[in-house]
Amino acid sequence: MTNTYVDTNVILRFLLKDNPAQLEQAKKWFKQAENGTIKLIVSPVVVAESCFVLESFYKVKRNEIADKFQVLLATRWLKVETRSALLGMWDYYKIGLHFVDSFLTTLAKEAGGKVLSFDKRLISKASKQII
Repeated sequence: MTNTYVDTNVILRFLLKDNPAQLEQAKKWFKQAENGTIKLIVSPVVVAESCFVLESFYKVKRNEIADKFQVLLATRWLKVETRSALLGMWDYYKIGLHFVDSFLTTLAKEAGGKVLSFDKRLISKASKQII
């Protein structure tokens, strides 16, 4: 089975439901992945770009973005690169860290490490214990 990487526009159409034809195609691809006929891979870079577009262009609130991605990325029929970090980062994102900072903070915590940065705001928020 060929690895098939999902592009940002597929995720956006699926989440926004703003283009009926593309939404139906996205649903078909996701159904094929659920049935095991294709292997869909979601990269953290695509999730980052999707968040940026949802927040900046479509003006979707961070809480809504986080909620949508927590559901989508938890589906077992998608192969999500660094799934645990992507699922664990949303509380940082909701308290105001940018996507990359939230993701990096979660990766560091999972590895038992810390974030090295000159960004005092990042260091302050990254040091908070989030449950």
